[in-house]
Amino acid sequence: RDSSTSRGLGDVYKRQHLVKGGSQAVGCMLYSGHDQGRNFMTKVEMTVNGKAVAADAEGRTLLSHFLREELKLTGTHVGCDTSQCGACVVHVNGEAVKSCTMFAQEAAGADVKTIEGMAEADGSLSVIQQAFQDHHGLQCGFCTPGMVMSTAALLSENAKPTETEVREYLEGNICRCTGYHNIVKAIICLLYTSDAADDS
Repeated sequence: RDSSTSRGLGDVYKRQHLVKGGSQAVGCMLYSGHDQGRNFMTKVEMTVNGKAVAADAEGRTLLSHFLREELKLTGTHVGCDTSQCGACVVHVNGEAVKSCTMFAQEAAGADVKTIEGMAEADGSLSVIQQAFQDHHGLQCGFCTPGMVMSTAALLSENAKPTETEVREYLEGNICRCTGYHNIVKAIICLLYTSDAADDS
């Protein structure tokens, strides 16, 4: 299995022509870009976390760097730049994408959601974020934004995943601290909590 994708995100990545080859695809695109346009700046407009934004970007600027450096949304972490770790997962038009595998200009006009957009309107944690906190689904926290975004994508596709399905979906997200057990526990416990709320 291509380690640059996960079972859950694979279908999305196949629709993103850059991602099929993982880091090689991105590297090839960057290397083979037309020299005369390499430093050409283009105004990129998109909607991020419900707000219209615009900033200049080179054709080679990755979405992850655009979010962090131009929009100052540093919750999207960059752990590898080779599409391996999943720390940079965001939602583009409702689907989970590793933002280091997509150019900012490809997201022009798109609706992008980052970890900063996951909180409730009053600033409190979302139910997914709260579950991670309650069940110690994080340690250093570096992978957590990507884990939360991937979890949200999973639950939007499959409201009642099994533990096996959760583990398979998160294969594209690397955690070097927790051993994954509490991350999976947080998600499974969240499902039971939702069941209890539905029954009340």
